[in-house]
Amino acid sequence: MMRIIIAGAGRGGLNLSAHLQGQGHSVIVIDRDSATVVRAAEQLGVVALMGDATDVGTLSQADPRRADVVVGMLHRDADNLAVATLARSMGARRVMVRMRDPLYRPVYVEVGVQQILSETEILVGALATAIEFEAVRHSMVLGSGKAIAVELLVPEDALVVGRSVSEVASDEAFPRSCVIAGVGLEGEVQAPRGATVIEGGAQLLVVSARADLSKTIEFFLRKE
Repeated sequence: MMRIIIAGAGRGGLNLSAHLQGQGHSVIVIDRDSATVVRAAEQLGVVALMGDATDVGTLSQADPRRADVVVGMLHRDADNLAVATLARSMGARRVMVRMRDPLYRPVYVEVGVQQILSETEILVGALATAIEFEAVRHSMVLGSGKAIAVELLVPEDALVVGRSVSEVASDEAFPRSCVIAGVGLEGEVQAPRGATVIEGGAQLLVVSARADLSKTIEFFLRKE
């Protein structure tokens, strides 16, 4: 179980808090709005502090030194930067932020933020992939955007059905940059082995170079 501090309980912060709390983690949220704090405490069951997370006194109440991670989810990058700086000075081991303006990236790095998640880059990457490739159910841009992870639903009559992962990977048409990262059926997801057989209706989690994505999707959806 992790101890997590989330500065900013807007819609994103509350949804994140609810998810983490549901996974069994201990969550503390900090927000200026009293109604939001009451909702977080009463409806979600998280520890909620009312106040400005960029204030030393308020943030110190959450004790960042004892947290596994401090997350900046405030609306302004300047405020998230202040939270990150204060948290690091208080001994936080790991700090991550939601970045809105890419110009802040080098500044975040300078103060020791280990993980910087760009809301715009994630949204644009996922939307662009969904627009370009109708078969993609979910997607995530990786690294600098040169690689992408996608979830595909394998048709019942696809050529890959009934073949093992090792057989599929040895096919001449299999894109060299492609990796099968997960195979799911009826909600159960497993890390594939060479002998794992791909079934019709399975959900595949596939990682591919962005340049090979079209070939990758075509490969897994092709039929007799």
